[in-house]
Amino acid sequence: MTTEHTTPQNVRQTEQVRPSPFDIGFERRHHSSVEGVVTLLDWLLVAFILALVFQAFAIQAFQIPTGSMAETLRGDHYRMRCVQCGYAFDTGSDSLSLDLPQCPNCGYLQPSHFIGPLVNGDRIFVLKCIYQFFEPQRWDVVVFKNPLNPKDNYIKRLIGLPGESVQIIEGDIYINGRIVRKPLNVQEELWMPVYLQRYQPPAGPASASRADGIRQASWKQPFENAAGSAWVFDADRPARFVLEASDGAAHTLVFDNGRPESFRATYGYNDSGSFSMMPMCSDLMIRFSVKGDDAKTSITAVLEKYGALYAARVELLGAMEFLKYQNGRWVELRRVLTDGIYPGVFERFEFANVDRQLVLRWGQKRLAFDLTGDEDLPIGRLQQGVPQVHLTGTGRLEVRDVGLYRDIYYMDTGIRATAREPFQLFKDEFFVCGDNSPNSLDSRLWMVEGRGNHGVRYRQGVVPREYMMGKGVLVYWAQAFRPRPTMMPVIPNFNTIKVIFGGSEQDY
Repeated sequence: MTTEHTTPQNVRQTEQVRPSPFDIGFERRHHSSVEGVVTLLDWLLVAFILALVFQAFAIQAFQIPTGSMAETLRGDHYRMRCVQCGYAFDTGSDSLSLDLPQCPNCGYLQPSHFIGPLVNGDRIFVLKCIYQFFEPQRWDVVVFKNPLNPKDNYIKRLIGLPGESVQIIEGDIYINGRIVRKPLNVQEELWMPVYLQRYQPPAGPASASRADGIRQASWKQPFENAAGSAWVFDADRPARFVLEASDGAAHTLVFDNGRPESFRATYGYNDSGSFSMMPMCSDLMIRFSVKGDDAKTSITAVLEKYGALYAARVELLGAMEFLKYQNGRWVELRRVLTDGIYPGVFERFEFANVDRQLVLRWGQKRLAFDLTGDEDLPIGRLQQGVPQVHLTGTGRLEVRDVGLYRDIYYMDTGIRATAREPFQLFKDEFFVCGDNSPNSLDSRLWMVEGRGNHGVRYRQGVVPREYMMGKGVLVYWAQAFRPRPTMMPVIPNFNTIKVIFGGSEQDY
């Protein structure tokens, strides 16, 4: 590089001593072109060096190979759109060898000939230098060297920190004997659909069998009027629920989709043949838009957990409150006054019973109630049967875009961090779990000691601090489109670009 740069300078100096109008023009043009090439090579070399430094110390790109973090991050997978209700979901590349994909929304088993081409795993940016300056936070999505084989890079969600005692009890995470709750953005990422009103099969009963011999359960509208209630909607395919009641009485819709597996810890990404063996999840959230027309209107959602009924109620022009059904009547847990809304205006209603906490969101307002210590929610109790879900209104109401969701359910493997035997973390040890809990090889299951340099060994189930590589921050390329079926997927899918949320002080 130095020789090439020096030679043109010497030529220029020589030509300045014995000028020639013809040679000077030629030599200057020659010098300019060579210098331009040399400058370009210099810049490319500098850019290459900066890229290496940036990759080594700042940000590095990774591709997700497996589905252990689905649905947050997807490995190689198939893109599906339910042929019955139209809901779009993804199925892992390794699940089709066991059973057909099943729609998480309506439960329809997808015909094999509707399975599209294989899609590569998500590509993400990982911030590598952050843990050199800040401590890792619970709920971060972290990349680390696999303690069992340090040549491999793994990605999981950070659950336990050094010095903590970790337990997985009834699908929830307990640290030092107390439940830990997920931040708002993480919780939003982890909700799994049970029912989405916007995606519904065509009107009329579904066939119980298909031409390929697969038996199907007939689909029915899950929400039905309780005895004496007068909600009006198309029983087969409603776009909205309407109540025109002037009697001041409560009118109730009861949810029953006839599919208990939809409340189990299932993933459309996984093998549908295992769904019936998954535990029942009763951490639920219902969300919809509602409009009331007068001061007599109110809307109430009811969610059951362990046989106890909890309700969130909004009087559209005055108050929001939590209630619990005890001894044959509703008992007030907490009530606050609000400014209400203007009649005829749609507002968002969201009620969740999650991580032993009731949370009601009414537009931009939030109301919470801690259920820790509730005698009807003993720690370690299992949900028996399908949890009840009700929607009750008074006055004149219109409800649209109903969505019912369940929380992630961390599986207790019986090996580590169980309800009976907490797992104690020591200095510089971390505990990680995959978001796809039924299909993730993580701290709960590692049965071999980790390997380090110079014969160092790490305890089973832990990620040592020195193996923590960085934090996942952005999905920058996922599910690209193909210009033609025979071409590579090169058209970006901007809908799949997203921030990867982690630890935060913002409560759900």
